[in-house]
Amino acid sequence: MMMTAPTYHVPVLLKESIDGLNIKPDGIYVDVTFGGGGHSREILSRLGKNGHLYSFDQDADAEKNIVDDGRFTFVRSNFRYLKNWMRYYGVEHIDGLLADLGVSSHHFDDETRGFSFRFDAPLDMRMNKRAQQTAADIVNDYTEEQLADLFYLYGELKNARKIAAAITKARAGKRIETTQDLMEVTARLMGREREKKDTAKLFQALRIEVNHEMEALKDMLRAATELIATGGRLSVITYHSLEDRIVKNVMKAGNVEGKAEQDFFGRIASPFTLVSNKVITPSDEEQERNPRSRSAKLRIAEKR
Repeated sequence: MMMTAPTYHVPVLLKESIDGLNIKPDGIYVDVTFGGGGHSREILSRLGKNGHLYSFDQDADAEKNIVDDGRFTFVRSNFRYLKNWMRYYGVEHIDGLLADLGVSSHHFDDETRGFSFRFDAPLDMRMNKRAQQTAADIVNDYTEEQLADLFYLYGELKNARKIAAAITKARAGKRIETTQDLMEVTARLMGREREKKDTAKLFQALRIEVNHEMEALKDMLRAATELIATGGRLSVITYHSLEDRIVKNVMKAGNVEGKAEQDFFGRIASPFTLVSNKVITPSDEEQERNPRSRSAKLRIAEKR
């Protein structure tokens, strides 16, 4: 029996991403981004009595959506520890893994977490509330050079150095504690036409750093490459170019750096085969219904 979940967020590319797993009824699957449980419920609906699903989430809020089903195991952990947890449960190989890498609307709509600049809230941004470092710690403690590198690499902001300099100057007088504090310091550096987009990129950069998202993604994909059995599938939804580049590298070259190794005949020796050379994006109808989906890209690969 499954319990009804409270609204968390509408799963993006639900049918396409689960279809892409090509689910075997008695297979073992992993959803590394449980969230509201929408994707997990769809996977369970396609599993037989001998199948099993392991779902990961480090956010305590996600536990409210846990599925009451003997074929389901919830793992409260960052997905970067996928390999350790599968070893803990005695699982040597899995038949497919799903990752929906976007931040859920639940987080953006929570006025207390500091993920969105729509609300004046503490600069927190921790997915795992047990973690120590917050966005405020980064803004106030990183050197000007560290902040500039962060905003350029993770936010892809062209004026990263100017933003870092403004923050460093402002915090010398008063600690920057809230989303409003940060916006007041950086407002004049955000172009009028791109103000919302550039501010979103600034917040994105801080969120990625707070949660070590790029390192976690790389660790998870390396583990997935080892764990997925021959014929198993990797189905990943990304929302920005940094994530997408890493996922594409793994699927095409077999490693996060994208260094393609060739065999004797000059063929790329990747452990994966792309199920579709074309990136799958949401339909116009889905984008209209769910604005969160507009930047989504789905890539699917099969283990050789």
